Amino acid sequence: MQHADTEIVSAVTPIIERWRHEEGPLLPILNGIQRELGYVPREVLPVIADALNLSRAEVYGVVSFYHDYREKPAGRHVLKLCRAEACQSMGGEAIAERLQSLLGVKFGETAADGSVTLEEVYCLGLCACSPAAMLDGEVIGRLDEEKAAEIAREVRA
Repeated sequence: MQHADTEIVSAVTPIIERWRHEEGPLLPILNGIQRELGYVPREVLPVIADALNLSRAEVYGVVSFYHDYREKPAGRHVLKLCRAEACQSMGGEAIAERLQSLLGVKFGETAADGSVTLEEVYCLGLCACSPAAMLDGEVIGRLDEEKAAEIAREVRA
């Protein structure tokens, strides 16, 4: 293992040890790692698998199934845009295109300057206020061109 890998494994070992003997430890371990590092590095998946007596494929399957787990660090801001039917019916597609253009990123990408990660989600529970987004954990309803431009300015500041 390279030096950086050793540092990452050292950072996640206490999290693994904290949860490994509990019932259903995989999700609490993954949550703890993401909370600590901001992402779940691929190089820790074998470490988790070994600690829990699981296959690497089982651990990877869980990480890849849940969209909130990241393989790489996110930007300073995380913008989640709802892509579900209610938001689409209220102009969500135009807002999505506008935000991608304003931010210079596509869904699933982080801006080159590290300012923002743009993610698509399928329902934020704000259907009555669609189209909707979530910026750094705060929901934003009734998105329009003006709010999209304001969001872009805020994350680039």
